[in-house]
Amino acid sequence: MNIHEYQAKRLLHSYGAPVAPGVAVYSVEQAEEWARKLPGPLYVVKSQIHAGGRGKGKFKELGDDAKGGVRLAHSVEEVVDNAREMLGNTLETKQTGPAGKQVNRLYIEDGADIDRELYLSILIDRATGRPAFVVSTEGGMDIEAVAEETPDKITTLPIDPVKGMTEADAKKLNRALKLTKQAAKDGLDLFPTLYKAFTEKDMSLLEVNPLIVMKDGRLRVLDAKVSFDGNALFRHPDIVELRDISEEDEKEIEASKHDLAYVALDGNIGCMVNGAGLAMATMDIIKLYGAEPANFLDVGGGASKEKVTAAFKIITADRNVKGILVNIFGGIMRCDVIAEGVVAAVKEVGLKVPLVVRLEGTNVDQGKAILNDSGLDIIAADDLDDAAKKIVAAVSEGKE
Repeated sequence: MNIHEYQAKRLLHSYGAPVAPGVAVYSVEQAEEWARKLPGPLYVVKSQIHAGGRGKGKFKELGDDAKGGVRLAHSVEEVVDNAREMLGNTLETKQTGPAGKQVNRLYIEDGADIDRELYLSILIDRATGRPAFVVSTEGGMDIEAVAEETPDKITTLPIDPVKGMTEADAKKLNRALKLTKQAAKDGLDLFPTLYKAFTEKDMSLLEVNPLIVMKDGRLRVLDAKVSFDGNALFRHPDIVELRDISEEDEKEIEASKHDLAYVALDGNIGCMVNGAGLAMATMDIIKLYGAEPANFLDVGGGASKEKVTAAFKIITADRNVKGILVNIFGGIMRCDVIAEGVVAAVKEVGLKVPLVVRLEGTNVDQGKAILNDSGLDIIAADDLDDAAKKIVAAVSEGKE
């Protein structure tokens, strides 16, 4: 689960991390009211959407000459002008894709005198199975280019989860970021603070970009991006309250209600599969034959008829879907249950696109019989390769 920058900063501040005074606003009037309460004379007006690259983004309604989604303002009047341009308009960044996201709230923050911009994140290092800090002296909007062109400027420091964050670890980070004097003292406090927040709140990502050294030598969290492990949210009702469903895909919201693992993608072939590994293989083979998957959807190992029906409805609700591939290997999951769910869903919502079904495993003969006896226009497949070829061909024929 993702949260907004202002929520992330509020959370980190509660742990003791240094952040600038700021407030979230939802209207131009609020922007003016709260800007007058900030110290000034420099302000930062930040679009609040669940996507990175806001500073280099553009508002679709304002044309190519429009400024990005993060702007400096040197007066309250400039704050108001920026808020009027940004609120209600659609910000397109590298992470939103062409559709962009509507800006419904802004974060008005007091400005800072920046001396250096650094990069810091904490995530789970799959290679070591440990939380790890990833830091660089080259912070700011072009960190992706740093990772690609000069990876030697990025340092990764795994943390022993048994020992936790030690002073020796913090000193290593100070050296990697070339922090001295007051900034180094701040680092010895800040790094353990961020690690504590990461572990206690079951975060999957904590990114501070940039972490700045101000001209007075102090460290400050200038931007913050936080994601949480969805499997651990039951332990954190306070975090669940921060969820902004307006920033999420409607189909993903619906899938979460039925405990389905669903992620919307940009392709046109809907997929219903049991098991994450098989789902990834199914998407790969669709791409191999020249098409693109419209989603990742794992119905799990013990799905009921009702759960399968819900999954099918979610797929067909996507207007981009021009064909559907159901690929089930029945172990715990029974093929007859899948077949019953597919038939029930098709009868309820209709079938306007080609549907290819591949079943294998437990009760496969019963499952195939249910599909064959349904009277529905379902294309049977013998194996995954056959299924992928058939759905890609059927969707291609539909374009002609």
